[in-house]
Amino acid sequence: MKKDIHPENYRIVAFKDMSNEEVFLTKSTADTKETLEVEGVEYPLVKLEISRTSHPFYTGKAKFLDTAGRIDKFKNKYKKFVKEEPKEETKEQE
Repeated sequence: MKKDIHPENYRIVAFKDMSNEEVFLTKSTADTKETLEVEGVEYPLVKLEISRTSHPFYTGKAKFLDTAGRIDKFKNKYKKFVKEEPKEETKEQE
């Protein structure tokens, strides 16, 4: 095996899924500034927005998060283009 071809910062890193607080350990060269203590040992921490524990493909559950209100913004922006159906007047028969 050749010497000096592997990165020097290859170590065990804690990855934390911020959507469900799940933490898993794996080896990585990712640069981090934060650390996390797992079972009494401190590891460099990488924060993830989504991982295998929260992704709908792996979990089989669809999550819908509309944190920015994008649907409401879209509806408000384009509601002037919606054609209104004419109202039918009802006549009461005597």
